[in-house]
Amino acid sequence: MDDLDRLSPHGRFLHHCAQGELAFQRTPSGRALFHPRVTAPAPDAGTLVWAISGGTGSVHSVTLVHHRNEAPFALALIDLDDGFRMMSRVDADDPGAVAIGARVRVGFRSLAPDQPVLPVFTLMDDTP
Repeated sequence: MDDLDRLSPHGRFLHHCAQGELAFQRTPSGRALFHPRVTAPAPDAGTLVWAISGGTGSVHSVTLVHHRNEAPFALALIDLDDGFRMMSRVDADDPGAVAIGARVRVGFRSLAPDQPVLPVFTLMDDTP
C-alpha cells in the first residue's frame, strides 16, 4: 500500500490537484466517475481505479454568480472529454461571455487564502 492509498478519496483528489493533475476514477467496466468515492455504485460495484484527466472539455451549463461587492464569476458544469461531468469556475475576462458549448481547459489555483488548490477552467483559444 503506498501513501496515496492511505488518503480518503477526497484527500487523494486534493493531492493530485496540488500536483496540477485533475484526478478521477473509473469503474471496473471503465465508466468514468466524479466525485471521488470509496466504491463504485451498482451495477458496477467493485474496486475503482484512479486516472488523470486530459483536462479539456465543454461547458454543459453556466450561470453568472454575483456576490455583493465582488466581481461576478462564471460557475459551470463541465463535460470533460474523459467522460465525466464536474462543477467548477470558469475564469474569463468577461464571465458573461462563457457560453454553453465553449471549450475549456483546466488549471489549478486556490480560491481563497489558506484554502486548497482546486481545478478552475479557462476558455480555450479556438483559433486554428
